[in-house]
Formats: sequence, structure tokens, C-alpha cells
Amino acid sequence: MLDIKLIRKEPEKIKDILMRRKMDPSVIDEILSLDEKRRENISKADELKNIRNLESKEIGSLKKAGKDITEQSEKVRQIGDQIKALDEETVELEHKVKKLMEAIPNLPSEKVPDGEDDSFNVEVRSWGEKPVFNFEPKAHWDIGEKLDIIDIPRAVKMSKPRFVMMKKEGAMLERALISFMLDVHTRENGYTEIYPPFIVNYQALYGTGQLPKFEEDLFKCGDGLYLIPTAEVPLTNVPVSYTHLRAHETPEHL
Repeated sequence: MLDIKLIRKEPEKIKDILMRRKMDPSVIDEILSLDEKRRENISKADELKNIRNLESKEIGSLKKAGKDITEQSEKVRQIGDQIKALDEETVELEHKVKKLMEAIPNLPSEKVPDGEDDSFNVEVRSWGEKPVFNFEPKAHWDIGEKLDIIDIPRAVKMSKPRFVMMKKEGAMLERALISFMLDVHTRENGYTEIYPPFIVNYQALYGTGQLPKFEEDLFKCGDGLYLIPTAEVPLTNVPVSYTHLRAHETPEHL
């Protein structure tokens, strides 16, 4: 979630960025309006609390002097009611601001090009030389189906297009690559292997920006627990004393 101080300081910049992301920028004006009202309420409540303190001291002095405190007591009571009303409204305003800000996405870098699809992507750098063949190479999915190690039709039936099911040597290869990469990074590059829980609470998902925005897309298990979308969620909640973390991301294999 963005810092409200950033929105106060550079509202027009934030609006421009939201328009780049095809979002209605008017939400920034709404947030600022609610935030201004919230701050006004806090200021008024603080002023009233100071007045109440002074009136309370006056009541104490009148009591010692044996004088009637009815009028002052009623005044203090009314001030207390005003403070309570302002505090309640402030809490409601804070809730509204928080809810609106939770829906604002992360701000993209100014270097990221605008575009409708991946055809607008810009190649930043490339490595190596593309191989040249004396024949027309086949796509890996065609080779995989011919070798009977990838089953696309069954994956599409049980999921949707662009999903695949690995089988036989294909499944073994995927498992071997996972183990290979884990071994390389933990044994040679100083990373710590983590096998995190696949089910976490609301706070863990909120801290990584999954909730409340993607609540409809998550699998809720009950007792306030959710199935994680990736190991990024529990890893982000690991104490900072763990450094160079990598996880065996396998929720798809459950």
C-alpha cells in the first residue's frame, strides 16, 4: 500500500501513473478529501480536549471553593460528547481511506513502457547468440507431445488453455530441474532452502498485497486461513534474520 504522505506530496504524479495503468485517477482526490477531513477532526478533537482539561481544572477549583459546578459540569459533558463524535467519525474516515488505498496498485517505474499487450515490451538486453539450424525447429510442446511426455489436451480439459500436464520423463525432468536449481543455490551460492506452509492467515496475505484485492481469486480454507498463490507470501513474512531466501515452490503439486 502506498504511503499517504506520498499521495499528499505528489497527487498529480500519482494520478498520471494511475492513468497509465488504466485506472480512474479521481480516487486520489477522494482519498485526499477524506484525509483532510480526518486531520481536521483530529485537530478539533485535540483543541476540545485541551478546553476540557482547563474546564476540569476549573471545576476542581470551584469544588474547593464550595461553589456550584453544575454549569461547568454540563459544559464538560457536552465537550466530551463532541470529542466522542469526532473520534468516531475519524475512525470511519480512516477506514474509508485505508480501503481506497488498498485498491491502488504499486507504481511502475518511469522506464516501463506503456502498452496494450506484450508486443509493446522493450528488449533491455540479450545474452549469447541465437542458434542457427539447417532445418525448421519444432516447438517444445510439439516435441513433448510426440515423445508422450507432455499432455496438453487433458490439461486443458481439467484446467483451461495454456496449461500443460507433464508425464513420464517430462514429469521426472521437471522434478530434477527443481532439485538441481535448489542444490546449486544452496550449496554454491549461499542461499537457505525454505519449505514454507502452504496455508497462511489473512495478515500474511495482506502484508504481501494479495488481500483484500485478490480475495475472490484465493482459496479460503476456514478459520481465517488461505491457500497461498506462491511461496513468496510466506517467505515475505519470514524474519529478516533469514538472508538470501529461496523456497521450493510446489503448491501446484498438492
